[in-house]
Amino acid sequence: MTISVAMTVNGKSVSGKVEARTLLVQFLREHLGMTGTHVGCDTSQCGACVVHVDGQSVKSCTMLAVQAEGAKVTTIEGLAPSADKLHPMQEAFRDNHALQCGFCTPGMVMSAIDMVKRHNYQLDEATVRRELEGNLCRCTGYHNIVKAILAAAPAMKSAGV
Repeated sequence: MTISVAMTVNGKSVSGKVEARTLLVQFLREHLGMTGTHVGCDTSQCGACVVHVDGQSVKSCTMLAVQAEGAKVTTIEGLAPSADKLHPMQEAFRDNHALQCGFCTPGMVMSAIDMVKRHNYQLDEATVRRELEGNLCRCTGYHNIVKAILAAAPAMKSAGV
Protein backbone atom coordinates (compact mmCIF):
# COMPACT_ATOMS: atom_id res chain seq x y z
CA MET A 1 0.00 0.00 0.00
CA THR A 2 1.34 3.44 -0.88
CA ILE A 3 0.72 6.67 0.96
CA SER A 4 1.03 10.21 -0.36
CA VAL A 5 3.51 12.39 1.48
CA ALA A 6 4.19 16.10 1.02
CA MET A 7 6.77 18.33 2.67
CA THR A 8 9.06 21.23 1.95
CA VAL A 9 12.65 20.18 1.26
CA ASN A 10 15.28 22.89 0.99
CA GLY A 11 12.59 25.49 0.40
CA LYS A 12 10.75 23.58 -2.35
CA SER A 13 7.42 21.81 -2.02
CA VAL A 14 7.80 18.12 -2.81
CA SER A 15 5.47 15.17 -2.72
CA GLY A 16 5.47 11.52 -3.59
CA LYS A 17 3.90 8.17 -3.01
CA VAL A 18 5.74 5.94 -0.56
CA GLU A 19 5.20 2.72 1.30
CA ALA A 20 4.24 3.35 4.92
CA ARG A 21 7.61 1.90 6.03
CA THR A 22 9.73 4.24 3.86
CA LEU A 23 12.29 6.08 5.96
CA LEU A 24 12.86 9.78 5.48
CA VAL A 25 16.45 9.08 4.37
CA GLN A 26 15.13 6.72 1.68
CA PHE A 27 12.59 9.29 0.49
CA LEU A 28 15.28 11.97 0.24
CA ARG A 29 17.83 9.76 -1.52
CA GLU A 30 15.71 7.44 -3.65
CA HIS A 31 12.63 9.50 -4.44
CA LEU A 32 14.13 13.00 -4.58
CA GLY A 33 17.71 12.13 -5.63
CA MET A 34 19.23 14.08 -2.75
CA THR A 35 22.18 11.84 -2.07
CA GLY A 36 24.07 14.24 0.18
CA THR A 37 22.30 12.66 3.14
CA HIS A 38 24.19 9.42 3.71
CA VAL A 39 23.20 6.03 5.09
CA GLY A 40 26.02 4.75 7.24
CA CYS A 41 24.68 2.20 9.68
CA ASP A 42 20.88 1.82 9.48
CA THR A 43 20.85 1.64 13.28
CA SER A 44 20.93 5.31 14.35
CA GLN A 45 24.52 4.99 15.57
CA CYS A 46 26.61 7.02 13.13
CA GLY A 47 24.82 10.31 12.39
CA ALA A 48 25.65 10.31 8.66
CA CYS A 49 21.93 10.72 7.89
CA VAL A 50 21.26 13.84 9.99
CA VAL A 51 18.95 16.43 8.43
CA HIS A 52 16.95 19.28 9.95
CA VAL A 53 13.22 18.79 10.35
CA ASP A 54 11.44 21.97 11.35
CA GLY A 55 14.79 23.40 12.45
CA GLN A 56 15.98 20.50 14.62
CA SER A 57 18.53 17.85 13.77
CA VAL A 58 17.03 14.41 13.22
CA LYS A 59 18.61 11.13 12.23
CA SER A 60 16.59 10.52 9.09
CA CYS A 61 17.15 6.76 9.29
CA THR A 62 14.93 6.73 12.39
CA MET A 63 12.05 8.75 10.99
CA LEU A 64 9.41 7.59 8.56
CA ALA A 65 8.81 9.80 5.55
CA VAL A 66 5.12 10.05 6.52
CA GLN A 67 6.18 11.50 9.90
CA ALA A 68 7.64 14.45 7.98
CA GLU A 69 4.29 15.21 6.37
CA GLY A 70 3.95 19.00 6.17
CA ALA A 71 7.39 19.56 7.71
CA LYS A 72 10.23 21.79 6.54
CA VAL A 73 13.24 19.57 5.87
CA THR A 74 16.72 20.91 5.22
CA THR A 75 19.46 18.67 3.87
CA ILE A 76 23.13 19.41 3.27
CA GLU A 77 22.18 20.40 -0.30
CA GLY A 78 19.99 23.20 1.06
CA LEU A 79 22.50 24.92 3.34
CA ALA A 80 24.53 27.08 0.99
CA PRO A 81 22.88 30.43 0.32
CA SER A 82 24.01 30.35 -3.33
CA ALA A 83 26.03 28.29 -5.78
CA ASP A 84 29.16 30.31 -5.07
CA LYS A 85 28.78 30.81 -1.29
CA LEU A 86 28.89 28.13 1.41
CA HIS A 87 27.15 28.18 4.77
CA PRO A 88 29.57 29.38 7.49
CA MET A 89 29.72 25.85 8.96
CA GLN A 90 30.65 24.40 5.59
CA GLU A 91 33.33 27.08 5.21
CA ALA A 92 34.70 26.28 8.66
CA PHE A 93 34.88 22.56 7.88
CA ARG A 94 36.79 23.38 4.69
CA ASP A 95 39.09 25.96 6.29
CA ASN A 96 39.91 23.74 9.29
CA HIS A 97 40.44 20.55 7.29
CA ALA A 98 37.61 18.89 9.20
CA LEU A 99 37.02 16.17 6.65
CA GLN A 100 38.93 13.44 4.94
CA CYS A 101 36.84 10.88 3.10
CA GLY A 102 33.75 13.10 3.51
CA PHE A 103 31.26 10.35 4.25
CA CYS A 104 30.33 11.64 7.71
CA THR A 105 30.62 15.32 6.75
CA PRO A 106 26.99 16.05 5.79
CA GLY A 107 25.68 14.62 9.06
CA MET A 108 28.43 16.31 11.07
CA VAL A 109 27.69 19.69 9.49
CA MET A 110 23.94 19.36 10.04
CA SER A 111 24.42 18.26 13.66
CA ALA A 112 26.94 21.04 14.26
CA ILE A 113 24.60 23.76 13.00
CA ASP A 114 21.85 22.56 15.31
CA MET A 115 24.35 22.35 18.18
CA VAL A 116 25.52 25.93 17.67
CA LYS A 117 21.96 27.25 17.56
CA ARG A 118 20.81 25.27 20.63
CA HIS A 119 23.74 26.67 22.62
CA ASN A 120 23.07 30.21 21.42
CA TYR A 121 26.41 30.40 19.58
CA GLN A 122 28.27 29.88 22.89
CA LEU A 123 30.30 26.68 22.80
CA ASP A 124 33.45 25.32 24.39
CA GLU A 125 35.50 22.31 23.39
CA ALA A 126 34.03 20.00 26.05
CA THR A 127 30.47 20.82 24.96
CA VAL A 128 31.25 20.22 21.30
CA ARG A 129 32.91 16.88 22.03
CA ARG A 130 29.98 15.77 24.22
CA GLU A 131 27.43 16.84 21.62
CA LEU A 132 29.23 14.96 18.84
CA GLU A 133 28.79 11.62 20.60
CA GLY A 134 26.02 10.61 18.17
CA ASN A 135 28.16 11.24 15.09
CA LEU A 136 30.93 8.87 14.05
CA CYS A 137 33.98 9.71 11.96
CA ARG A 138 36.44 6.98 11.15
CA CYS A 139 39.05 9.25 9.54
CA THR A 140 39.75 12.55 11.28
CA GLY A 141 40.03 11.83 14.97
CA TYR A 142 37.59 14.72 15.63
CA HIS A 143 40.20 17.35 16.50
CA ASN A 144 39.67 19.40 13.35
CA ILE A 145 35.91 18.86 13.44
CA VAL A 146 35.83 20.40 16.92
CA LYS A 147 38.03 23.28 15.72
CA ALA A 148 35.70 23.87 12.77
CA ILE A 149 32.57 23.97 14.92
CA LEU A 150 34.16 26.38 17.38
CA ALA A 151 35.29 28.59 14.48
CA ALA A 152 31.88 28.48 12.80
CA ALA A 153 29.84 29.57 15.83
CA PRO A 154 30.84 33.26 15.75
CA ALA A 155 30.73 33.27 11.95
CA MET A 156 27.17 31.92 12.04
CA LYS A 157 26.19 34.54 14.60
CA SER A 158 27.68 37.33 12.47
CA ALA A 159 25.92 36.00 9.37
CA GLY A 160 22.63 35.69 11.23
CA VAL A 161 22.22 31.99 10.45
